[in-house]
Amino acid sequence: MADYILARKSRNIASTLVHIFLNLLLGIGAVLITVLSNSPVLGLILVLVSKWRVFAVRSRFLLLNLKSNLVDIIVGVSVVLLTYYAGPSFLPVNFVLMAVYSIWLLIIKPLSSENATLIQSLIAVFLGISASTIMSATLNPIVITLLAFLVGYAASRHVLSQTDDHNFTLSTLVCGLVFAEIAWLCHSWSIIYTFGSTGIRIPQLAIILTIFAFVYNYARQSMIKYQDDFRFKHILGPVLFGVILIGIIVLWFSNPIFNI
Repeated sequence: MADYILARKSRNIASTLVHIFLNLLLGIGAVLITVLSNSPVLGLILVLVSKWRVFAVRSRFLLLNLKSNLVDIIVGVSVVLLTYYAGPSFLPVNFVLMAVYSIWLLIIKPLSSENATLIQSLIAVFLGISASTIMSATLNPIVITLLAFLVGYAASRHVLSQTDDHNFTLSTLVCGLVFAEIAWLCHSWSIIYTFGSTGIRIPQLAIILTIFAFVYNYARQSMIKYQDDFRFKHILGPVLFGVILIGIIVLWFSNPIFNI
């Protein structure tokens, strides 16, 4: 019996180490292969191959699987695209993206608490909108509009699917439409903050929509919590904080070094 327990523990340790190694390989490899190939294709293929279980189902379950894994896919695809648009040479941003994706895979993604789910969604919003804004800077506004809708829909669904409310289709569509509208309005004056020669570029739109996503989720949770007794004062603090923060960003930080 003791030998069986020892062997089981050894297998568990071995499988854990293999799991960590494979996730590190994906987190570092997706960025590394994108820089070395100077193309996002191989990096995107690597990310999608890592999600093979999503596609290895019967056709009637495929759409549901895709919806359930949208946040994870958005994070992986965004990391690859941000790496590609940073340029063909190694910059500090590449190492930042390696660390971010590795931490996502090893620590953040496996979490399942309510707060962790919100954090996962906010990360997907920030990275997804950052990649979408940079990628679609010279393209038709419809591109950033559609991508913003997808990110907003995925982030909202990821949070709401963890709750007891199973009728969240309307809420996710509303969140996606608001994301799309804000992205469309901001496209004609897209602001990107740069940080010297590090290669780090942060779109103003990504910050604004991340703040909005937080406030939107807080407001909806409060409405569910208080139901018929809901009052605006229950969400006054977060709403004021979001409005003031976005106002400061728009009014005082709209003169960046790099403007598209």
